[in-house]
Amino acid sequence: MGDTPASPPAKRGPDPRSDPHAGRQVDQRLPAAVDFGRETCGDLPAAERREWLVTNGLGGFACGTIAGNLTRRYHGLLIAALQPPLGRTLLIAKVDEIAEYDGRKFALATNRWSGGGVEPEGFRLIERFHLEGTTPVWTYALADALLQKSVWMQDGANTTYVNYSLTRASRPLQLSLKALVNYRDYHATARATTSAGERQMRVEPVERGLRVTAGDGARPYYLRSSRAHVDAAHEWYRDYDLAAERERGLDDGEDHLHAGTFWTMLAEGESVSIVLSTEAAPTLDAGAAYRVHLAREQKLLGDGAAANPALAADAPDWVRQLALAANQFIIRRPAKGVAEGMSVIAGYPWFGDWTRDTMIALPGLALSTGQYSVARNILRTFAHFADQGMLPNYFPDSGRAPEYNSVDATLWYFQAMRSYVAATQDLELLRELYPLLAEIIDWHVRGTRHNIKVDAQDGLLAAAAPGVQLTWMDAKVGERVITPRAGKPVEVNALWYGALLAMKQFSRDLGLPPAAYEFMAKRARAGFQRFWNPAAGYCYDVLDGPDGNEAALRPNQILVVSLPESPLSTEQQSAILDVCARRLLTSFGLRSLAQDQPGYVGCYAGGPAQRDAAYHQGTAWGWLLGPFALAHLRIHRDPLCAASLLEPMGHLIHSAGLGTAGEIFDGDAPFHPRGCFAQAWTVAEILRAWTAIAAEGRIRILNGDGQTAGKKKEQAGMPAPE
Repeated sequence: MGDTPASPPAKRGPDPRSDPHAGRQVDQRLPAAVDFGRETCGDLPAAERREWLVTNGLGGFACGTIAGNLTRRYHGLLIAALQPPLGRTLLIAKVDEIAEYDGRKFALATNRWSGGGVEPEGFRLIERFHLEGTTPVWTYALADALLQKSVWMQDGANTTYVNYSLTRASRPLQLSLKALVNYRDYHATARATTSAGERQMRVEPVERGLRVTAGDGARPYYLRSSRAHVDAAHEWYRDYDLAAERERGLDDGEDHLHAGTFWTMLAEGESVSIVLSTEAAPTLDAGAAYRVHLAREQKLLGDGAAANPALAADAPDWVRQLALAANQFIIRRPAKGVAEGMSVIAGYPWFGDWTRDTMIALPGLALSTGQYSVARNILRTFAHFADQGMLPNYFPDSGRAPEYNSVDATLWYFQAMRSYVAATQDLELLRELYPLLAEIIDWHVRGTRHNIKVDAQDGLLAAAAPGVQLTWMDAKVGERVITPRAGKPVEVNALWYGALLAMKQFSRDLGLPPAAYEFMAKRARAGFQRFWNPAAGYCYDVLDGPDGNEAALRPNQILVVSLPESPLSTEQQSAILDVCARRLLTSFGLRSLAQDQPGYVGCYAGGPAQRDAAYHQGTAWGWLLGPFALAHLRIHRDPLCAASLLEPMGHLIHSAGLGTAGEIFDGDAPFHPRGCFAQAWTVAEILRAWTAIAAEGRIRILNGDGQTAGKKKEQAGMPAPE
């Protein structure tokens, strides 16, 4: 059978350093949420706007379109993190396949060239595309033969497997695999000819494959196969058209090097794999590699179901698919003093790891899915980067020192820590990190960078620095700040209040006096009443800015309702929920600015400057749908209705980033997906909200159709489904 991979099968209080679910039996069936036939695969516009993603836990990844053509600079079969999680470099762009069967040639690849021509048109041969867990699988129909292709990455290694299996045939099939390679930063594009002339890359035969070296100092990488023959080459293929980059106002053309062609004969039931790796000796046994990959995904689902019944096998497939997608964002980040340093990639295909995104996402990515040791390692990792009472905003791709230019990232750390302790009762970690948490509070009281300091007059936290965007609404065009929020932002102070209450509870948990934090929390709660704008019936977005109080209707105040404790009355919280529902809510998130407000932009499109100007001026953000649903649950106590707010995401996983959830959407209907097609905090907050709502309402799934029932029916005199 050659390289044939194995076929996939049709809480409290755990020790976070061990398997919390050892011995528990759970259904580990992979979800079948994403599955298309010719109606999508054979329609090029539909097939090329749907993108798949596989990752390796190092920051490296592979992604592309159903059709197989390159539409982004970020598409490729091996984008390796050469200095994990940094140094992400495009090494192998694609493999173009030609099958010879019964005297006919079938070109399976799809390429669009500059000028718009498409040749070949292999998308027309795709009979089916589906995800097996997170693994993309194509089925090509070639007369009476079916050839199946699948792509996955080895966890913890810059290694991609591309496997081909002849699942049905009446005679042998010859398969040729043309490897197109490169070596460039994943944010860039590259051409065959530079000012110094045509680029030369060394392509050298090695056992069972090729070694490619882009030049002096470049990391060699390898293309190997256990059974295919290979012929080396060095021929540039020029002018691939990157249509998605043109839409973004960026360079839209690229060249790739044909480094060699692998070829073999397959009989029915046989397989061949090509292994793409920075490792000199990766395992070439694709069957064994896939079994490890499959077992890992089954365990992830098992851990999630055991920790959280809302992720069990009777949950909607789209929810369980997101539970698998959650793990794609978790990466290793080596850090001094942390043996297993970990972090979170904010979004694929272009973001790195950001503290704000990591801390917002941690409960959904790690706690809702039962990955307690991951959460513990992330919290310990980021503690080592604390400086002057602040955590860094993000870690630049270039490897430069982290940048400390955020007022809220550090405050989200308290929320993540609070969720972790509640889920695990891990007082050992709390005891370890408590001195740092106390130090952070102290720095904020007496003042730290960017004029971040508690105002002694009202107990609220202020922050302002010329030209520096300190909140999550951080877009700038040149030196122009798009959403200036200098002063006292509403969500920052909701987080500040929450951090003080968290410290009060942490102190009690450790037997320490909580009085100082209780006193500061009471002052902040009293001061928070200043945010209420009685004329509008909701909160000011910012207090005490350069031009006074900012009354624009933005979604930041929804956190005042969704965070564990609110400094406002129930009536005020209800009014906030109502205005956000009527004026900010879309199917996939909350608008960043109400449609009737000055400066509203309803479509996120155009070049970088145009897009940045729209980023927080009406664009809808997916991650805010989770807090909105939880706020709705708090006010109305209606789990069925709250869960229904999340269900549009069950359709979204079929339409853009496959099996995952993206970053942003147009503020105007029909709310086209934009930005990163896979975003950590969107996936995380949908999962966190779903599991919390399901726990509250004992929601069960009927007939697999995504409809929910539970407490509401029970209250109406109808029996809740078992």
